[in-house]
Amino acid sequence: MKSFFDKHYQTPLWFIKKADSKAAGNQSRRQFLKSAAGATAITALPVMPLSAKEQEQSFIQLKQLRKTDPWLTLEATLMHLLPVSDTGPSADKINALVYLHQVMTVQPTDEDEKEFVIKGVGWLDGFSKSQQGKPFVELSVEQKEATLRGISNSTAGSNWLSTLLAYLFEAMLAPPAYGGNPDGIGWQWLEHQGGFPLPKTGQRYFELPPRGRAKNQIAIREIDSVKSSDRLANIPSIKRINKA
Repeated sequence: MKSFFDKHYQTPLWFIKKADSKAAGNQSRRQFLKSAAGATAITALPVMPLSAKEQEQSFIQLKQLRKTDPWLTLEATLMHLLPVSDTGPSADKINALVYLHQVMTVQPTDEDEKEFVIKGVGWLDGFSKSQQGKPFVELSVEQKEATLRGISNSTAGSNWLSTLLAYLFEAMLAPPAYGGNPDGIGWQWLEHQGGFPLPKTGQRYFELPPRGRAKNQIAIREIDSVKSSDRLANIPSIKRINKA
C-alpha cells in the first residue's frame, strides 16, 4: 500500500475488532479507563498505567524524537485536531503526543496498529506534497484542514484519523498515571471528578492476575484443604473434587 487512496486497502482486523468489542461490550482499553477514572467508555485494547520513572524516561526520549518524523508530523496532526483554544485544553496541554508515544512503545498495542499509525505519516506527507507542494508540518492552518479533509474521503485516511482522535480522547480522559491528562486538566475542563482509588504501581492493569489464573488458584486451595483434613475427606462431594 502506497497511499491513503490505494484501491487495495482493506480495513485492518485490529480496527474491526475495536468496533466489534464496543458492540459486544468486551473489556477494552477505554472501558478499563472508565472503571479507573469514571470516564465515558470508548473502545480499544487494554492500557498499562506507567510509574513516575517510566513517564520520566518517556519524556526524555520523546524530547528528541518529536523533532523528527514520524513524531513531528504526528504532533502537528494532533495539534490540528485539538488546537489551542480559549474554551479548552489543546493536544499539547493534555500530553497527547506523550500518551501516543507510550501507547506505541510501552503498552501492549497491536503491531499492525502501530505500523498503520507510522505509515500514515508517510502517506499524509505524500498527499500534502502532491496537493500543496509542501510537507504537512509546513502548511498553514487552512491548508492542513484541507489536507486532512482530503484524506478523510478515503477509508484508510478516515481510519487513520479516527485512530488518532481516539488517542486524543484517551489522553484527555485517562488518569494521569497513564501518561496523558496531566494534573487532571482534562477532567477539570469537563468538570469531571476522577474515580478513586486511582491506579498505583502494583495495581496496574498488566500487574493484575488474569481471571483464569485466579480461579485456578482458588481451586488448588480447595483441593489442598481437602487433602489435609481426614474429616472432610469422608464427605462424598469433596471426594469427587479430589478425584477431579
